Amino acid sequence: MTIAICPGSFDPVTNGHLDIIERTAAIFDKVIVAVLENPSKEPLFSAAERRYFLQKVLAHLPNVEVEYFQGLLVNYAKSKDAKVIVKGLRAISDFESEFQMALTNKKMNPEIETIFMMTANEYSFLSSSMVKELVYFGGNPEGFVPPLVVAALEEKLGRRRSGK
Repeated sequence: MTIAICPGSFDPVTNGHLDIIERTAAIFDKVIVAVLENPSKEPLFSAAERRYFLQKVLAHLPNVEVEYFQGLLVNYAKSKDAKVIVKGLRAISDFESEFQMALTNKKMNPEIETIFMMTANEYSFLSSSMVKELVYFGGNPEGFVPPLVVAALEEKLGRRRSGK
């Protein structure tokens, strides 16, 4: 059985993330969506909230599990017996930093491969940061994130806008 890891902060999960995860699930026997817990960052949503959103929107994929992790991705992948890390790319600007990380991971553990998957054209501009900014300034995120996330974004960012 080939296990693939789809890592990310997913703050929040976007339709671009879902595109990559669904396509990965069609290729590999098992996919672990790994939500990064980075203590040096303050995400909008807690790791538990991000995991919940992902579990709900990926429930139709029986070979996908959602977990969180801290630390080095390559160590996490090894602990899960994963042989593949799948990273989504939107534009050439994503490639440079992802390429550096992939080479570093390969040096740390030559048994784990990193595969880059291009997101669908309709999501090539989409990022979690852009979605948060859009909602913060009163824009409508429908079509960019799953409906479950739309309401959560509006609730959290609406409170920040109003200072509550």
